[in-house]
Parts: sequence; C-alpha cells; structure tokens
Amino acid sequence: MEIKVKIFREGRAKELPLPEYATPFSSGVDLRASEDLALLPGEWVSVPTGLKIEIPGGFEGQVRPRSGLAAKFGVTVLNAPGTI
Repeated sequence: MEIKVKIFREGRAKELPLPEYATPFSSGVDLRASEDLALLPGEWVSVPTGLKIEIPGGFEGQVRPRSGLAAKFGVTVLNAPGTI
C-alpha cells in the first residue's frame, strides 16, 4: 500500500525525519512536532507536524499518546485516539 505524504516544513523543521518505526516490533510510527512547544500545567495546545497525508479509502490513521510521556509528564492526546 502506498501512502502519499506532503511536507510543509520550514527552517529547522525541514531536518526532521518522516514518521518512522522506532523498533522492529513497533505497531505504529513516531510522529514529531515541527515546532518547539512549552506546555504549562493543565494547558492544551495543537501540535503542528508540518505534514499532510493521504489515507486510502477504507483505512484510517490514528494519533495516540506516547506511553512514556503520558506516564511521566501527563502529556497525552486530548481525544485519544485521534482519528485521521
């Protein structure tokens, strides 16, 4: 299956890798923020990725929290899992 990705990154964000599997048995790819952000306790923000993807009909993409960030710092996806 082919998934089309368009990159809309500027400056330092151009150097970020495309989403990729971190380990051979990962069930999903790691998506990175295209900007540095600081979160205050209890604050919610939209995190830009600088990417647009085309998902074939009959499939979906999901954005899920990283378990380590969620457990250690309370950083999560507000409507987890976020469906694309």
